[in-house]
Order: sequence, then C-alpha cells, then structure tokens
Amino acid sequence: MRGARRRLCSALIVAYGLFSLYAAYGLVAAPEGERGRGPSAPRRACAGRGPFRSFTDHVALGNEEWNPWDADEKNELAVAQQRYEANLKMIKYARSHLEQTSLRVQIWGKAAIGLYLWQHIFGGHLEPADVTAQWREGSQKAGKTYFSFLTGPSVVPGYFSVEAEHVVLVLNGREPAKVAYATQWLHYAQTLMETRKIQHVAVVLLGNEQCNNAWIRPYLKRNGGFVNLLFVTYDYAFVDEEDIFQWPLGVATYRSFPVVEPSWSMLHDPRSYICNFLGTVYKNSSRETLMEILKQDGHDKLCWIAAREQWQPQETNESFKNYQDALLQSDLTLCPVGINTECYRIYEACSYGSLPVIEDVMTPGDCGNSSIYHSAPLQLLKTMGAPFIFIKNWKELPAILEKEKKMSLQEKIQRRKKLLEWYRNFKARMRQKFINTLENSFLPSDKG
Repeated sequence: MRGARRRLCSALIVAYGLFSLYAAYGLVAAPEGERGRGPSAPRRACAGRGPFRSFTDHVALGNEEWNPWDADEKNELAVAQQRYEANLKMIKYARSHLEQTSLRVQIWGKAAIGLYLWQHIFGGHLEPADVTAQWREGSQKAGKTYFSFLTGPSVVPGYFSVEAEHVVLVLNGREPAKVAYATQWLHYAQTLMETRKIQHVAVVLLGNEQCNNAWIRPYLKRNGGFVNLLFVTYDYAFVDEEDIFQWPLGVATYRSFPVVEPSWSMLHDPRSYICNFLGTVYKNSSRETLMEILKQDGHDKLCWIAAREQWQPQETNESFKNYQDALLQSDLTLCPVGINTECYRIYEACSYGSLPVIEDVMTPGDCGNSSIYHSAPLQLLKTMGAPFIFIKNWKELPAILEKEKKMSLQEKIQRRKKLLEWYRNFKARMRQKFINTLENSFLPSDKG
C-alpha cells in the first residue's frame, strides 16, 4: 500500500506538471490575437518558427506596422517560458525521485557482519554513534532503492516498526546456539510474509566455518520456502550466482574494528617491520610451522610477532591497539589458515595497506572442493582479482621475506596504493552487486 501511495503521488505531480506545460505551451504558441489582445490586432506570419519566438524576432520584421502590445507581449512570453522551464524541471525531479525511491528495503542487523555491510561496504552511518547503544539506525538512497538499517539488542521480533515491504535479514549461523536464534527471526519474517506485511526477504548469513549450512536450505524459495536471496560467507558449495551468492567475511566488527580512512603517512611512511602475525597458535597446526620458520635466520626479529595459545573472543584496549599498530607498521600481514582459510585478518590488513600473505589451502569441512571450484578457497577474492601473495606452504616464506628486504620504499608505496585502491573498488563492487541483485529480484519485471 505504501508503494502504491508513493507511485500515485508521483503520478499526480507529473500530471500537474504536464497540465502546466500544456497551458504554458498554449500561451506561448498561440497566435497574438488569442493572447488577450483585441480582436482587431493584426496577425503576423509565423511560418517556420517554433513556439518560443523571442522579442528580437519582432524587431527583425521592420516592415511590419508598429504594435503597441509588443512590450506586454515580451513580458508575457518571458513569464510563460519561465513557467514552462520550471514545470519541466519539476517533472524531471518527480521522475528521478520516483526512480530513486521505487524500492524501500529495511535491513535488520542481527549479526555483527551487518555492520560490515552497512558501515564498510555501504559507507553508511548509524545514530547514535555509541556502539553499546541498545538501538541504532541509519538510512541512505542507493540506485533505485531507499535503504534503512536497524541494529542493537532492542531490535527484537514484534517490538519495532516494519516500515518496508522488502527486508534483508542479517543472521549468524556459525554455531548451534546462533542458528536457534536465527531461526526465530526467520519464523518472524515468515509470519510477516504470510500476513502480507512484507513481500520479499533476503538473508545475509555469517555461515558456518566448515560450510555446514544445511539448516538454512528449507527456507529458500527454491526449496519451497520464502527467502528469495541468500548471501553467505565462505566458499559455500551451493553458491550459484542466481539466488545464492558468496559474501565477504569482512573485518571483525564484533571487536569494533573501525572503518579506516587511508592517510598520506599510511601510504608514504617507511614501516618498521617486514611482516606481522598476532594470533592464536593451535597445536599441530600450520601455525606452529609458521612460528618455527620465522625463528630461522632471525626473521622473527624483522616481524611483529605476538602468539598466544588460546583464542580470545574479545580484545583488551591494549591488545587491540597493538594489533592495529602492527598492521600499520608492517609491509606484510601473515594469514595462516584457522578453521577456515578466509579470516578477518585479510580484510583488516587491506584496511591498513599491509599486503596479506595467505596460506592458500582448503580446510576440512563441506566448503567448495578445489577439484571442482578451481579458484577455491577464497573464490570470491580471487575472482575479484585480489593482489595478495598466495602460498601453499610456509616454507615459501623465507624467499618472500628476502625479496622484501630488497624492495625500495617507492616500490612499497606503489604496492600499498594498488592494495588500498583494490580494496576500495572491491567494496564498491560488492555494494553495487548487492543493490543490483535486490532490485532485479524485488522490483516488478517490465516484461509483459
């Protein structure tokens, strides 16, 4: 109903403008004798002239008899032409406004990955700025769509206003407890669909690190459910670029990793370290191999290394500052695999112009098989042309570090510029792909 009312109002504006244009055109184009002048006023030949004859046209006809109404006619024509142009602008504005707001989408951010979508990819703002606020919201227009974003603990089913007929639900499906909470939101959205309060639903899903996302499949429209589109992290085997799309993991917004604006010093200053690795070293993992290799030939003294034995979900202020400083002060960021090859560290390194060195191996689980998906793992990043260093074994690292020692500052500056520009374009392309996908799916087709 809201969409119908908006279209009706826009149509009325356009109709009013067209009527005004017609009236203005009639005033300008009508013969002189029909513009309020006396019936005995002589008419002039106007063959070959358009509707906007200027006063200079009358002066040019020096052999015609003097016309006492020329000054009034000049003013009348000027006013009519101004009215014509003003109404033309109004129609253009009404049409563009109609196009820009032809789709309204409300995003319900119920997982931290929603902040990466809104603040990092969309470049959107939230009010209040306090990350601990119970309720935060923002809005912006993009393409033909008006987006509004809601997040915070106070955003719970049935206790906020559903102000759009199209919804994007951002959920966490990484572990069973998160899946149970996500399912509650899906059931709420399904109820709104059944009562015709919303028309379409898309889901942005922080998927399971081993790609065990079978629980979401019954909700997809292709399987008899109601979810039109699914954007999911990691190399999920069912990604088909039709209704299931791979989505970037992004930065750790749950740790309040900020939107980083590149600075002159970030690009041009020498960095104190060749590489960095701050993270958890799991037993019998490739990370142990990495630590051993770094200790060889004193490479650990050239890099900022801070290893811990147990993963910590939250950072202290000091540890978080150290991590950001390490990214800013290192030319390379080492990215060994964890439970999945894709990690927050990759995107966080890009934010500071520190080139990721990625262990390019498949991890155990149900993610895309590299024998079928030739660019897996990290299929999305590779498809987008990520300018990273990919290695299959950390034994390749010493040669990389030796090459780094020989690079000039100017070469490193150019590499940073290339990395930061790629990351900026990557986010812009993901934003446009997201918008286009929603509009193509949610807007009515023009085909008869």
